[in-house]
Amino acid sequence: MDRAIVIHPTFPAGRRIIAVSDIHGNLPFFRALMDKIALTPEDILVLVGDILEKGPESLALLRHVMALCRTHTVYPLCGNCDGLVYRFFQGDELDRRFFSFYLPQHPESTLRQLAREGGFDQTEDLPRLRADLRSAYPEEWRFLSRMPTILETEHLVFVHGGVPSLEHMDQLDRWRCMKNDDFLGQGHAFDKWVIVGHWPVTLYRPDIQSAAPILLPGRRIASIDGGCVLKKDGQLNALILPEEGSQNFTWTAWDGLPTATALDGQQPSADPLNIRWGRSAVEVLEEGEELSLCRHLETGRTLYILNRYLRMGPDGLWCEDSTDYRLPVAPGDKLTLVARTKTGFLCKKDGVTGWYYGRLSGII
Repeated sequence: MDRAIVIHPTFPAGRRIIAVSDIHGNLPFFRALMDKIALTPEDILVLVGDILEKGPESLALLRHVMALCRTHTVYPLCGNCDGLVYRFFQGDELDRRFFSFYLPQHPESTLRQLAREGGFDQTEDLPRLRADLRSAYPEEWRFLSRMPTILETEHLVFVHGGVPSLEHMDQLDRWRCMKNDDFLGQGHAFDKWVIVGHWPVTLYRPDIQSAAPILLPGRRIASIDGGCVLKKDGQLNALILPEEGSQNFTWTAWDGLPTATALDGQQPSADPLNIRWGRSAVEVLEEGEELSLCRHLETGRTLYILNRYLRMGPDGLWCEDSTDYRLPVAPGDKLTLVARTKTGFLCKKDGVTGWYYGRLSGII
């Protein structure tokens, strides 16, 4: 078992702390978010894992972060996706169990991007590919090898997946700290704030589809994965503290969607449904031009789902994250636009996705 790598830096008083997780190779979102928060060299930026994989620009993002580390105070922590890239460099333990089928199916992966750049993109001979990558990209390999698992300060702990307790964290299994599904559902509470990513926050709510960070003061847990890249309406969140000893959390996000102003008000709907990963089996009851009336098999409830969100898989029909929630909106509210139909708009407000049936102006 590989043990967790724990670091204990000192964050000087008066320096703003920004936590970002699960960028997943989305360099434009990361750049835009850093511009939005006006990142400066005086800030302390903690990247809470999964910088890489799934998105189209993992290699460019990796090099951007490497360069940012030379000019700013940045602590990149290792997530399970980053750890997989590192483990390929390190040895052949996962070749037959994982990489032999993962790499051929994922040309966007960091390893394939490196291999294409180096002119040796092939997946038939993984030992040769590993040797080529080690020889051609020692700096990237070294950077990945130095990414810690956990960062602990006087009042804060940052870890990608989660930890069972704050005692003897250097004895914990490294992989289980990085890949720790449904962390909030495990009932843990801490005497320091524990900031995690990994599990998109929208998975925690059966009612409302929200990508906003979840802050649990009673348990001192902050979960901040906004589903960037993974969700149709995902966002990249930045959790912000004015300094290390503060508990005055604020957040902002970037989702790359058009913005608009609401001209009409509407009340929220009661008892909404949030169809999430792993609980998304549906059947179509009535096909429509843009939306189809569907039954959610788990709950038996019916709702209209965008046709382009419907997918056929080996186990039957399922859908991308979908909701029937009617957003609470006041005239003048700023919304971001996910989709427009002839009957209404799928929008986001403060990270929450839902339907708006009024008028919009100033779409940018």
